[in-house]
Amino acid sequence: MGTHVGQAIASERKIAGFSQRQLATRAAYSLSMIKAVEQGRELASPGFVSSVARALRVTPEQLTGAPFDDGKPLADAVNGLSILLAEGRYARAEEPGELAALEADLAGAQELYRRDRTRQTIEVLPGIIRRLHGAARDLGDDDQARAYSLLASAYILAEWSARRTGHLMLALPALDLADSYAPLGDDLNHGAFSALARARILTHYGESEVAARLIEQAIGAADDTRPGMVLAGYSHLAGAINDARQLDYSGAVAHVDAARDLAAHTGETDLYMTAFGPLNVDIHAHAIELEAGDPNRAAIGGATLTYGTDAPPTRVAHHWQDNARAWLMSGKPDRALSSLNKARAAAPQQTRLHPSVRETVYGIAAAQRRQSEGLLGFAHWLGASL
Repeated sequence: MGTHVGQAIASERKIAGFSQRQLATRAAYSLSMIKAVEQGRELASPGFVSSVARALRVTPEQLTGAPFDDGKPLADAVNGLSILLAEGRYARAEEPGELAALEADLAGAQELYRRDRTRQTIEVLPGIIRRLHGAARDLGDDDQARAYSLLASAYILAEWSARRTGHLMLALPALDLADSYAPLGDDLNHGAFSALARARILTHYGESEVAARLIEQAIGAADDTRPGMVLAGYSHLAGAINDARQLDYSGAVAHVDAARDLAAHTGETDLYMTAFGPLNVDIHAHAIELEAGDPNRAAIGGATLTYGTDAPPTRVAHHWQDNARAWLMSGKPDRALSSLNKARAAAPQQTRLHPSVRETVYGIAAAQRRQSEGLLGFAHWLGASL
């Protein structure tokens, strides 16, 4: 069977010179959990991976193997974004054209991201960002302020795209640039969303304390307008995941409850590309149950999630990825595979690139007495060897 996270943990642990007991102490998990994950008997949750990676002084990506290939060339697009981010504030500007056309092009890139076309988003973003630098250079007064807000938004989109494809080292310079340009724009909420994106990276790396501080600052900065309520609600969802990864179930539930109250006022909205609303709150409620509560409850409850055809495909796919992990942890590998196929149908590119999907596939293979044709076919599509 292909390499799973537990094998990578065992290898890095031995390189570090730790016993399983020492790693358990450093990562604040039980010895039995360390043993079970290393042996492939238990799934490594994202919170577990981040804690163990910190204890071993490696990145989570060294344990998961990300970034992965989506089956089509990604290197050229990533190289173009890498060069742009390396230029930083000295980015080579291009002639901007009309600001309205630039804004429409950025909206088009955001729509690609929404529709699970993240590789294509990365392909078009550098050109858009270079033209926005030209607009910020050439325009004056209100138009320049608008250009700076669009520039901050574009760099936030670059961070989201880099993180979704597993290129975490590109996410940080993108956020630094978003932080630089947001205060110069006409919508200061972009600064708060940049801070929230940073908090999500810190959660990924297991730095929950600083992440929580950034999240609370974003909540405190929100006003009682609809954009402010969206900002606060999205912040609470980020806080829920941050608490759940630290196994703080009550804190995570409190954040979800606060987000649910705000969603009742905002309804479904994609303002600031948040996909915020009652559906996303429900998805997070099942996610925190999986991370810090009862996986069986997450599996059963998550399986009943209902949504319309206009639901954001990547959010729906992420839910089914979590639901698959919950079914596997509940001893139902066949139902886990069914949920993975739902994730694939909703957002194939994201599903193929997400580390937890591979872990779930390896877990299903370990649980099945005889590997089914359905599992073998899914693994082949994923690019994982069983």
